[in-house]
Amino acid sequence: MSKITIALESAVARVKASSPPEGEASTARQRAEVDRAFAHILRLIAPRIRHFIRQYGLAAHWDDAEQACSIAVHRAIQAYDSEKAQFTTFVNWQIRGELQSLRFRLMTDQRPSARKVEAVTVSLDAIGSGEDGEDISIVASIEDEEALDRTEAAASDYLARAAMVSLADTYVEHLRKTGMERLRRQARSRKGRRAEVEGHEGVDGDDRQRRRVWRAESSAIDPADLAELEERLQHNRKVVEHRLFELLPGEPFDDDSGVMRERARQIAKRAARTMCELAGLDPRFAMMAEYGQALSAH
Repeated sequence: MSKITIALESAVARVKASSPPEGEASTARQRAEVDRAFAHILRLIAPRIRHFIRQYGLAAHWDDAEQACSIAVHRAIQAYDSEKAQFTTFVNWQIRGELQSLRFRLMTDQRPSARKVEAVTVSLDAIGSGEDGEDISIVASIEDEEALDRTEAAASDYLARAAMVSLADTYVEHLRKTGMERLRRQARSRKGRRAEVEGHEGVDGDDRQRRRVWRAESSAIDPADLAELEERLQHNRKVVEHRLFELLPGEPFDDDSGVMRERARQIAKRAARTMCELAGLDPRFAMMAEYGQALSAH
């Protein structure tokens, strides 16, 4: 066994010993030791790397080839088993595989179609000059012609969804206020009827006091009515989000007779009219109101 082989085996063993068990984070000391051992391994096999780069005809892409070899060495260390082969043999095949893959990617320039347009493969790490004369990487200079359209479309979808959710909130709050006012009127009506009945009855002082307390309690809204109102509001909101705004998938309001679907259609129809009125009164939805008026005109 040569001195280089022995030194490589020792350096790989240091990397293995300094690496934490799987799933555990490495300490700063361990990372520093691994970096030193890895750098030592690269220095030991540097002549071998230079030989393979020239052998595979990649001297014109030296930086990319060296980076590919570093990746190969890292993978070789991670997968190396000293009981199956020597590290020098194992790492040779890893380096060859990475360089062969790199050469396949670079040889696309030799195709007739690439020669016709004078295509040239360049390293993404290469540095060029921007419009202002400053250095700029090749990656930073690549322009995605569809990026602006995709960004604007995504922003438009986001704003539209936010507007629809906000309008649905406003609609449900409008229904809640209307429903609460109706429940208050019903509570006051019940209180009035009770008072009328008591006016025809003779009562003493204690009974009068008890009935005043009863009247105050009877004027409050029944919790069961409140729960029913909230359940109806949530159902209406789901109808609006599904049928008008298509924010919910599927058909959640269906049965064998189609009654629930027809009810949902009627709710959506009334909701559309109400939300048109609300959008016209709220400046937040001015654009939506104008769009609705334009559709109505056509």
